[in-house]
Amino acid sequence: MALPRAAEKLSHGQPNFYIEKGKVFAQYWHDHHRDGRSAVMVKTSGPEEQAMLVEADPDLYYRPAYIGHSGWIAIRTDRSHADWDHIADRVRMSWHLAAPARLVGMGPE
Repeated sequence: MALPRAAEKLSHGQPNFYIEKGKVFAQYWHDHHRDGRSAVMVKTSGPEEQAMLVEADPDLYYRPAYIGHSGWIAIRTDRSHADWDHIADRVRMSWHLAAPARLVGMGPE
């Protein structure tokens, strides 16, 4: 929420984080469709980065249903070794990919 123009709203019972005009940059899923996982969904630069992340650490990353085909990646948060600094970095990167150009140079408000 410290990112410029960030806001939160529920969608399908799960929190979504977006920038003005509804550009979603992160989602939180807990037991989505009873899959038993908790994860943060973030944008990647595209399918190549998505595939690289899943291949590098399939215990941490997976291609989420519905939005994975658009290059989004899921980062598991239900593991005891969850690296919250890494997750925060990925959320910031996702914000940068979704943000309008006029906001990208802004620091946290």
